[in-house]
Amino acid sequence: MFQDAGVHADTGVLESRLTSLGREEFARDVWGRMPSLTRGASDFSDVFSSAAVDELVSRRGLRTPFLRVAKDGATLPESSFTAPGGVGATVADQLDDTALWRAFADGATLVLQALHRTWEPVGAFTSRLAAELGHPVQANAYVTPPQNQGFDAHYDVHDVFILQITGTKRWLIHEPVVTAPTREQPWTGHRAAVAEAASGAPVLDTVLAPGDVLYLPRGWLHSAVAQGAVSVHLTLGVHPWTRHALAAQLAETALATLREDPAMRASLPLGAEGPDGELEEVRARLVTALTTADPAPLFARTRRAQGRPAPLGPLAQLAALDALTADTRVRLRAALEPRLSGERLWTRVGWLDLAPAELAAVGRLLDGEAHPARDLGTTLVRRLLRAGVLVPDAP
Repeated sequence: MFQDAGVHADTGVLESRLTSLGREEFARDVWGRMPSLTRGASDFSDVFSSAAVDELVSRRGLRTPFLRVAKDGATLPESSFTAPGGVGATVADQLDDTALWRAFADGATLVLQALHRTWEPVGAFTSRLAAELGHPVQANAYVTPPQNQGFDAHYDVHDVFILQITGTKRWLIHEPVVTAPTREQPWTGHRAAVAEAASGAPVLDTVLAPGDVLYLPRGWLHSAVAQGAVSVHLTLGVHPWTRHALAAQLAETALATLREDPAMRASLPLGAEGPDGELEEVRARLVTALTTADPAPLFARTRRAQGRPAPLGPLAQLAALDALTADTRVRLRAALEPRLSGERLWTRVGWLDLAPAELAAVGRLLDGEAHPARDLGTTLVRRLLRAGVLVPDAP
């Protein structure tokens, strides 16, 4: 019922570090369909570690909601593990490392959320994976004391790759009670069904050791208990685009088109008690609008909004501007999700209108490669550096 694989080396993050299956095989047999367990997939110490946990909790000045604390299936109130930042820091909800230590020693699980924003190696890893999968990816870390469980059986509304970092953890996996749930169908709306399903025999009962990876499609029930040592695992949440989401964007695009039709903006007759008499014409116009709708611009805009571009250092960017010459090599900032539409360049940092003479140069930039400023035009390069669209190529 589930895939159990070894591991081999390849070029992509998915194949080289998360599964032994080839990309095509994973897409055909596993993606969105069934769990997949890979033993000894990779050494993830370059991505995350116990030392990273201590660094984030005690030295980075993190605030909620970058951390949750859970115990016995319940989430503790934020006030129980936060405190004012002290002199010069007018924030009241910074993590209190002493309170966190006491909660952890008492059996609580620490959940470091959105690690793709707070720990650079995780951010780089998730960015590469998102580019390979074509779906947004976020990351959380779960730090559980020995012989403890942070959460009861539940399901997620996104796919997950579970990367065991340190320690061991026993996982119980059960079949879905809701197949491929959307965000509007969380497990909390099916508590009784989830509890009943989780009381039966699991499809998979396994212990993950460091380097193991477990893939779970959204909807699959899971719970986990740390074994004889502290367990740290990283969960990569893949938020897949769905046919339902595409249908919603088609409908939104069609409705926007109909809004420009004076006949569709006309009022219903006086005394109308329902859609009878109007429905046939409205349906026909809606079908026509759906048939001709192009959701690509809306899809691209939504996709841009679901992620962030690569980090940009203001001082380094200013230095690049000051040092700009015709020989300076520049490239598009990573993870911009650029889209050239007509004479406008859309990116995650905004849009820019371009002159017709600039279109060819910008088109060359979209290949993601480095180019000397002289080939693009130093005036255009300077403008794109100021906009945060271009960055100097790393030496």
